[in-house]
This record gives sequence, structure tokens and C-alpha cells, in this order.
Amino acid sequence: MKTLKYIFRLSLVLFFFINCTEDTNDLSFIDNVTAPANVSALFQITQDNTGLVTITPNAESAVSYNVTLGDGSEPIKIKQGSSGNHVYAEGSYTVKIEAVGITGLKTEVSKDIVVSFKAPQNLVVTIENDAAITKQVNVVATADFAMFYEVYFGEAGNTEPVLGNIGETVSYTYQEAGTYTIRIVAKGGAIATTEYTQEFLVTAILQPITNAATPPRRDAADVISIYSDAYTSLSGVNFYPNWGQATTYTQIAVAGNNIIQYGNLNYEGIDFNATINASAMQYLHIDVWTADLAALEIFPISASTGEKSVVKNLTADEWVSLDIPLSDFTSQGLSMADLFQFKFVSPSGSGTVFLDNIYFYKPSSIPTVPITKAPIPTAPQANVVSIFSNAYTNVALSEVNPNWGQSTTLSSVNIQGDATWLFENLNYSGLVTNYGSPTNLTGKTFVHFDYFTPDATTLGLKLVNTSFPDGNASKEDIEFVSSVSLGTWVSVDIPLSKFSTDISGITQIIFESSSAKVYIDNLYFYTNGDGSAPTVAATTPTYGASSVVSIFSDAYTNVALSEVNPNWGQTTTLTTTNIGGNNMWFYQSLNYTGIVTSYDNPTNLSGFKYLHFDYFTPDATTLGLKLVNTTYGDGNPLKEDIEYVSSITRGTWISVDIPVANYTTDVSAITQFVFESSGAKVYIDNIYFHN
Repeated sequence: MKTLKYIFRLSLVLFFFINCTEDTNDLSFIDNVTAPANVSALFQITQDNTGLVTITPNAESAVSYNVTLGDGSEPIKIKQGSSGNHVYAEGSYTVKIEAVGITGLKTEVSKDIVVSFKAPQNLVVTIENDAAITKQVNVVATADFAMFYEVYFGEAGNTEPVLGNIGETVSYTYQEAGTYTIRIVAKGGAIATTEYTQEFLVTAILQPITNAATPPRRDAADVISIYSDAYTSLSGVNFYPNWGQATTYTQIAVAGNNIIQYGNLNYEGIDFNATINASAMQYLHIDVWTADLAALEIFPISASTGEKSVVKNLTADEWVSLDIPLSDFTSQGLSMADLFQFKFVSPSGSGTVFLDNIYFYKPSSIPTVPITKAPIPTAPQANVVSIFSNAYTNVALSEVNPNWGQSTTLSSVNIQGDATWLFENLNYSGLVTNYGSPTNLTGKTFVHFDYFTPDATTLGLKLVNTSFPDGNASKEDIEFVSSVSLGTWVSVDIPLSKFSTDISGITQIIFESSSAKVYIDNLYFYTNGDGSAPTVAATTPTYGASSVVSIFSDAYTNVALSEVNPNWGQTTTLTTTNIGGNNMWFYQSLNYTGIVTSYDNPTNLSGFKYLHFDYFTPDATTLGLKLVNTTYGDGNPLKEDIEYVSSITRGTWISVDIPVANYTTDVSAITQFVFESSGAKVYIDNIYFHN
């Protein structure tokens, strides 16, 4: 059984600091060095009854290995790329391989071996075509009294065997599909070996069994989609018009995602059923998979200038993502203003292609990196257990993004003097407090974190108490952000009551996302009084005043308001209250309430992406904010529209950022803002527009 442990040493880092000066040496690379990963070792024993075993370790990012032999002998040290020898007596042993990285970070695995001078017995072999890699064959062999085995895969021109530890998988990829004679030789410490031979049919995968990479989220104005499950595509498109082609057409689904299949492709068209203007776009994107087509010729067709093409090479048995500059077509005289068809041609006159994610796009207008730091927390240190925040003293973490098989990379970046975590390709990532001394969060009522992402579709936080066994609801639970907002800092506050996890002994905290880029700051747990009224101010905004139009906030100069809570027949009462020197509005019996800027001089909010406000409520069940442009008549969708908070959280300050694009209102001349709620108590602060 494998066991993993990570041992962190600073000796090499300290050595560098002692021997180098800060002025002339940049050690920032050390921050990104991780412990060795995928540690393994091959064990080979000579077939002469001597018990001589050759140990060849391997790992990613390792420079050397400390090998504990398991028989009481002194450990041996092996350099990366080398092997070590040891003579064993007959018996069973647990060998520990400790991989050492360049900075001294270590990863250890254990491997059980059997040294026997008997010929291998009870040889069992499994040979299978790989389910995901075309023409790859996987072999597993088990046998009593065997340590390793050799596999001769029988392909012409390759007579060398592939070696593997007994019980572990050996893989090989053939050049061509077909039937091959595969021979397996199991070896132990005895002179005698045991063999198995099988005729095996190697198969090729002739259609994709995985999907192309999911396209990034984009604003609707940045993409024109012809075919993609990731975007809203044109309606009425004909993917198989009758142009006399020999091509066949069908649509397949892989893991719920739709893909076009064109078989026996000589040529094929797509008719948009409309004329589109793609002149504002910069690229044409197409994902292509084929097993037998070397290239694809791609023709956009214009109503006024006809068709122009480019030829793109393909790679067999894998998705190829094409991002073709539209200048490749316009330089040939093609107009992008009146496209109405595509044509695809096989230069060889035949073959099968699978197409997905056909769309025009321009670089996303969604910001990809934050230009301001996250909002500044206001909860007092006495009420907080902080995991990561410059605003507080943090608990000690024993592991950050440990190697649990994730794709995630983690770095620390500085944003306006504030240390911030940057997770890239985040599928999941763990934080370990202390297994020996778990973090007790009893009495805390909320977990808070701030995130910024340009592309995530999901984001969740899991709390883990490893003192409970797998399957026990008290061990772990995850809560996901209800709706991920892109390109802006978003504050998340989740009631701890939503987690089934026993929070008296938290040892792990795990972020999960959609293999996205996510910045995280201000991860902490806190309590906020009895939840009936705020005890602290809302978080302090960090956007520069020049990039904000503020309606109500002590952090900015606000636009002039001509009316606040005017008498429109509402039940709502309004007072201004002050907490910690910060003014906020307190609405009671809030069913609706108006805020009027100026009817004569409306507020122009064109160009702003987000509407922000902070709320605190002990009892609301709904909360919405309406934008009104009174230059339009009743019934016109450009006059007014309302957006509701998707899920109300009570008893703490909650930050809301609504994309302005969600409103149908013409925001070039806003005269009124209207809050609507359920006759509740609601505190409001920091109403402003920003990018």
C-alpha cells in the first residue's frame, strides 16, 4: 500500500540566503517549486538465486532518492536517472523511496516486494485496449513468487521488452491497428521463469471519446456562435444542405456535449439561414477531431464577395483547436460583413471529421486579471479565525496545494501591496491546517472569501474533518457559489450552518472549480453578533474613484440625489445610521423604495459592467434592484428592469455585483433606482457602478 507524506525543509533555501546577497540574486523561483510527484520505482531481480535486486527510482522534479531497503540494512542514496543494487534474502519487504527535490522538498512512497527463489506460479495476465488512447494496449500481470515481468509486444522492428513491477500496468502504443503476438515473462529470484503468450487484436479509436476544451465564457458581444453548446448559437442553421456532396452527416454526443460528424467527406456546407456581420470579430474558432484526414480546407462564404479559404493541418486521434485570424480571409478580399455559409473540403477527397465549437470571436472584454485588491474586511480580529488574509493574523498551514493529483498550480501574487493567491487550471486544491491539532471553528457562524475569475463556471468550498471516516456526513461537505460572476472581485459569505461537516476539528479546506483561473483572498471564519443588526461596517471598496460612479458610499464622492425614499405609496421607512464612522441606509418594512438622481440631468452609466451594493438583513426573503430610464414610455423594456439577488443570506454583510448587461434598461440615462423586498429590515451601503 502506498503512503504519501510531505516533508518540508528550508535548508537549501537558507543556504542560498546565507551565501547570496539580496541585491544580486533573485530567489523568487523557489516560491514556485513543488515537492516531487508521481514517485515510482522499478524492481528487477537476477534469475540466479542470489537475491540481487536492481532498484531504479523515478519521479517528476526529483534530483535524488533515499531508499530504505526494508531489511534492516543501511539506506542507500540514488541519483536521478541511476539505479542502486542490494542483495536480499528470501522474504517479503517494504521498500520506502523518498524522492528529494531541488529545494529539499520530499515525497515518499512505499512498495512491497517479494524475494523468492521459486519459479513464478499462478501467472494471471490481463491484456486490454486502452479506452481513451487509440492503439494503446495495457497489460497487467500477477504471479506468486515474481517481482517483475517483461512484455514483448510483437510489433515488427521492436524486439525490446517493456518492464513492469508485478501487479502494475505496462502500456504500449502501436503504430498500426491489427493482430499481434504478445508474450509475457514473469521473473523472480529463481533461474526458472514463467511465460504466457496471447494473440491480441489491437484496435484504433475512430471517433472522439472525450470533448474538446470547453470554450471560455464570453460576453455576448464578443462572440457569434454557429455551433457550440457553450454559447447561444444561431437558430435555424442547416448543417447538411443538399449541395450534391457525397458526405454523410450525423450528430453524436460525448458526455452530454453535441458534436457534428461528417463522414466520407468530399465537401460539405453549413447554411446560416441568415446573413451575419462578423466584421467586429477577429478570429474564427473550430475544434476538429479526425482519425484519417491530414488536413481540412475551410471556406467562409460572403454574399457580396464569394468564398475564400485556408487549409489547416490536422493531427490524427486528437482534438485540434483552430483559431484562424479573420485577416487570413479578408486579405484575400473576403467581406466579413455579410457571411451566410461555410464550406468544408477534404483535400484528399475522403475521410471523416468531427467538428465542435464553430464560432467567431474577438478577445474577451471580461478583465482577466484584477487591477485592484480585494475589498478590505472590517470584522474585528477577535471575531475571526483567518486562513489567508493580510488583514488578520492567520493560522499556521502545514500544506498548501499539496500533491493530491490535481491539475491546479498555485502562486502568490501582489496586488496593490496585498498578497493574493492565484490558482490556475483549478479543478481542486487543498489547504491543510494541522492533522495533529485541528482548527476548532465552534461558535463561528460564517466563512468568507473573495474571488476574482475571468473564466470559472463553478466555484465551491469544501470543509473537511478527517477525524471522521469516509461516508460520514460529519467528515466533509461542499457549498458552491450560486452564480459565478466574471471579471470583478466578488465577496462570498456562506453560513456554516449550511455545511454538514463537524466544524470542531477542521483539518482540510478545499476549493473546487472548472479548471479555471481563480484569484482568492481573505479566507476566514467569523461571527457577527446575533445577526439581528450589523456590528461592523460593510467591507471597504478598493476601486479607484476615477473608475466608479457612486450613488451612496462614504468611500467615494456620490452623484447628487434629488429624492431618497420619496412617497410613492410604499410601507418603507428610511433612516441613516452610523457604524464605526461609516454611514449606511437602514430600511424598515421595505416593500419598495425609490432613489431619484435627476430627471433633468439623467446619470449616464454606459460603459460600466457591474452594479455593486452591500446589504445586511435579518429577515428578508427577496431583494431586488430596479434600474429606470424615464425617457421611455411604460411597457418599453428599455425603460426599466429589475434583477433579484439569487439567494438571500441573513445575519451578515453580503456584497452583490450584478452585470449591467443583465438589465434590459437603457443605462445611458438612469433617473431612478428602486429596491424591492419582502417587507423586511435591510441595511444598504456602497451602491456604485464599476468595471
